[in-house]
Amino acid sequence: MIRTISALAKNRPGVLAEITAAFGKYNANIRSIAAGETENPEVSRLVIQVEGEESEINQITEALAGMEPIVQVDDLARKEFVDRELVMIKVNMSKESTGQIMQIFEVFRATVVGMGQETITVEMAGDQERVNGLISMLAPYGIRSLCRSGMIALKRGDE
Repeated sequence: MIRTISALAKNRPGVLAEITAAFGKYNANIRSIAAGETENPEVSRLVIQVEGEESEINQITEALAGMEPIVQVDDLARKEFVDRELVMIKVNMSKESTGQIMQIFEVFRATVVGMGQETITVEMAGDQERVNGLISMLAPYGIRSLCRSGMIALKRGDE
């Protein structure tokens, strides 16, 4: 199972390493992790997408909540949330394929950020399903390189 955990942590050196080390004690895989300052520069938000058995993920969530630098932990699988991921893709381009590739960019509302003689680089932000869709549509043209930011997420509503 895959779940998304959001944690607020004190913004200080070594916190990210301390938190990710806690995952090593459990048989769970971090699929993506994104961290950055919040509206309060003394607090960072970590959004961690983790894969494992439900019991292991529950143990990880409890362990995180008990750690000193952690201010708050939310298991977003139990709440409605909005998520986004940024992807940058460099794809092969030829005179014959340019029109088709540009149509794909238009459908996915992707933005061209760089162009070479043989490649075109695009960026797009969206939920993981949309990012995966863009990648699968561009794969037949030859993806030269790809970089994903990892998921970021916030709870919906006023919480």
